[in-house]
Amino acid sequence: MKSARPARTGPVAGNDLAGQVRSLRRYAIALTGDPSEADDLVQESLVRALARIEEGAEVRNARTYLFSILHNLRVDLLARRARHGTVLPLEAVEHRLSRPAEQPARLRHAELALAIDALPEPQRAVLLLVALEGASYQEVAEILDIAPGTVMSRLSRARKALRTLMEESTVTNLRRMT
Repeated sequence: MKSARPARTGPVAGNDLAGQVRSLRRYAIALTGDPSEADDLVQESLVRALARIEEGAEVRNARTYLFSILHNLRVDLLARRARHGTVLPLEAVEHRLSRPAEQPARLRHAELALAIDALPEPQRAVLLLVALEGASYQEVAEILDIAPGTVMSRLSRARKALRTLMEESTVTNLRRMT
C-alpha cells in the first residue's frame, strides 16, 4: 500500500521547481535530441508551472507536475509540426532553393559525343583509348598495332578536330538570357 503524501495547499516553493531543472532538461534532451529545443521546452514548462501556481493551482508533487507539463508541450509541438511542418530559417535552406541550370552542361556533353562520333575512326579509337580508358601511348600502340608516333599524331589531330568542332557548335553558342 502506498503512503499518501499530504497535499500542499499553498504555492510550491521556488526550490521545488529549481531542484527539478536538471532532471527535466536531461529528459527533454533525450526526447528531442536537440539541446536548444530541450532548453525551450524546459523554460516553457517552468513558465507554465509558475503561472498556474500563481493562479492558485494546487500542486502535490512538483516533479510530476513539471514532467507532465513538459510531456504535454512536446506532444503539442509534435502535433503542430505534423500539421504545419517544421519552420526553418531561410538561411538554412536558401542554397537549396535555386540551382544552376543543367541544360548547358548536358548540351555540352551531347555536343562532345557528337563531335567524337564525327571523328575519323582511327582518330576516335586513339582518343577513346587514351582519354576514356586511360591507356598509355605504348598500350594504345600495342592494342591498335601501330607505332607510338602514329598514336601521338592521331591523338593530336583528334584533339584539334574536337576543339574546332566544339568552337563551331551552334548549340553552345546560344545567347544566354540574364
